[in-house]
Amino acid sequence: MKRFVIAWLFAVMCIAVHAANPIREGNMISGHVIVAGSEENLPYATIYIKENGQGAVSNEQGQFELTKLPEGTYTLRVSLIGYRTQEKEVTVSKDYTAVIHFKMEEESFVTDEVVVSANRNEVSRRNAPVVVNVMSAKLFEMVNSTDLAKSLNYQSGLRVENNCQNCGFPQVRINGLEGPYSQILINSRPIISALSGVYGLEQIPVNMIERVEVVRGGGSALFGANAVGGTINIITKDPVNNSFQVSSTLSVTDKDTWEQYMGGNVSLVAPDNSYGIALYESYRNRNPYDRDGDGFSEMGKLNMNTFGFRSYYRPTPMSRINLEYHTTNEFRRGGNKFDLQPHESDITEQTKHIINSGGVSYDHFWKEYKHKLSLFGSIQHTDRNSYYGAQQDPNAYGKTDDLTWVAGGMYVGNFAKVLFAPATFTGGVEYQQNSLHDIMTGYHRDMKQNVRIASLFAQNEWKMDYFTLLAGLRFDKHNLIDNLIFSPRVNLLYKPIETFQARLTYSTGFRAPQAYDEDLHVTAVGGEGVQIKLADGLREERSNSFSGSVDWSTYIGHWQANLLLEGFYTDLRHVFVLEDIGHDAFGNKVKERRNGNGARVYGANLDAKIAHGKEVQFQLGFTAQRSRYNQAEAWTSQETDGVVLTTRRMPRTPDYYGYFTFASAPLKNFDFSLSGVYTGKMIVPHFIYNQTPQMKNTPQFVDVNLKLNYTFVLHDHIKLQLNAGIQNILNSFQKDLDKGEFRDSGYFYGPTQPRTVFVGFKIMN
Repeated sequence: MKRFVIAWLFAVMCIAVHAANPIREGNMISGHVIVAGSEENLPYATIYIKENGQGAVSNEQGQFELTKLPEGTYTLRVSLIGYRTQEKEVTVSKDYTAVIHFKMEEESFVTDEVVVSANRNEVSRRNAPVVVNVMSAKLFEMVNSTDLAKSLNYQSGLRVENNCQNCGFPQVRINGLEGPYSQILINSRPIISALSGVYGLEQIPVNMIERVEVVRGGGSALFGANAVGGTINIITKDPVNNSFQVSSTLSVTDKDTWEQYMGGNVSLVAPDNSYGIALYESYRNRNPYDRDGDGFSEMGKLNMNTFGFRSYYRPTPMSRINLEYHTTNEFRRGGNKFDLQPHESDITEQTKHIINSGGVSYDHFWKEYKHKLSLFGSIQHTDRNSYYGAQQDPNAYGKTDDLTWVAGGMYVGNFAKVLFAPATFTGGVEYQQNSLHDIMTGYHRDMKQNVRIASLFAQNEWKMDYFTLLAGLRFDKHNLIDNLIFSPRVNLLYKPIETFQARLTYSTGFRAPQAYDEDLHVTAVGGEGVQIKLADGLREERSNSFSGSVDWSTYIGHWQANLLLEGFYTDLRHVFVLEDIGHDAFGNKVKERRNGNGARVYGANLDAKIAHGKEVQFQLGFTAQRSRYNQAEAWTSQETDGVVLTTRRMPRTPDYYGYFTFASAPLKNFDFSLSGVYTGKMIVPHFIYNQTPQMKNTPQFVDVNLKLNYTFVLHDHIKLQLNAGIQNILNSFQKDLDKGEFRDSGYFYGPTQPRTVFVGFKIMN
């Protein structure tokens, strides 16, 4: 805490002593940002050069400068929350200062954010060849989210669920496909391993995140293995200007279960933007929660500290070096008798994670930024000490060591003509390795898994008057798969006007026959730990995905509206299914992951937005889908009257689900937000102690939240915000929880948090 106070004081002093640079002639841009119509100065607008990533922030008078620029033509992009993003070209000369003005028009919501997940290059969302949905800090604030897991429900096609009554094992489903079908990236790098993916969604605090980009559908041609259901790309905060923020929240669930959260951010940038650093730290402490009074927790104890930074240095105007580091220290425990050692309790699932990760990249541009070479490397190490046991088992302790690293290079070239039109070519190589060693002596498990993937990818994006055509391919050599994996993709964008886009997409994906996050978690059922093993001869799972969408924006008087409708179809071959196969030779209960006959997932996603300034901002998302196996698959080895228990419907996947958000600022200093999540009916397996397992039909749930904010201006634009609210107002929660020491802890569904009241504050500049 002491180091953070020092950092905050340092940030404030930097802001206080910061003085405007004297105007220099030549090799620079001088600009002014104002409001269209009133011509009022706009401070704190972000100015960004698309070609090299250099940026600035407008001062109190709306003015900005960009210096030390080589001669050439640049595209400036100016953005500010509440205003429509603008782009203009400007030519820089060594003989004079280029002067440019931006008149910003008010906008209630942004539809043309810069994204990188569509084609690995920075591009306006409207010009992206695939649909990229963006979650920003504004959404995190509206829903009062402290970690990524609480935020992902607010995108159509996405649903976060809790898969364990003891430890709170979360996973996200995209278009109905379970967690391991999704690729989670940090700054476009696949360093979230199978082990860190077990609790990874809760281990990523939102105060480290600039935005989250979501691409639904197969994306293995771009990002490699596991991007079958979709890709979630977490873009961490980049230093843009001198700023700081401190926040704290205190919440109580069901009157007696308390949780504390504290977070802080500091950003420091050189006056000439030659270097900068953004730091973050967060602390979270939650007491265990027992919903049904049986003495066993439904929400486990959680204590977590995170710290990290992202920085850059520009050795020349044509190059940039990026360096980042993140560390997490987390303890979680669920079950009963929290005052005793794990092996003295009836059930305990306990883990202690120490996670360290980092990355470095180098970008070099040439020929007026038309060409770019990037070299990158990222690494993550996870050390886990665990206890997954029941019936006071002294041998259920475990230790896991996991190391993941990725390195590669990428070239991007913009050409005046390739075959029939101007084009951008992207190509690169990537090598990824994961070494996992998981020991659980009580379950006679000593698993070593080494995954090595060498990859080559290339794509070309042709840009015509109304059409953009992207064709790409990727080759992956996976050491657990005999054959070379070929993953193609084709995307077509039709954009006759600025406010309308139609897209068609074909993409492929694959999942390797290896251990995934769920396989490294032991669920307690009937007083026994249940393991997951891989079947002999398990082969890779392949997918073909098709999607089509229309995206339309318009103004109706002073109202702004946007409608996105997307249809999707995914065909899975050699689909992975889990079957209860009884006990192994040591008496341990086992489920086996084997290949099924195949499956289909198809449906439609709808996202609608309508807004009138800051007074009314409403967003709605809804998904209707079907997730079905091609043939009925056995989900347990037990039989009823000699009949094998099978299902064609994928468990834990509702046919209908959605969300809404509503925000309003009726007063200058006061605003409020309403949000909610709808979860439709689904089927969930229930392994009842000493009884025949049952496939249960669940009810539907509606989870509604309210947040109130009031902001004070203290001094020199430093603001204090006080907030309060209620999450899950209707207290919508599972009613048929399994109870006692012989419960099936995997029989857990619906909203992950009961009614919770919170208060908090935030100090920022």
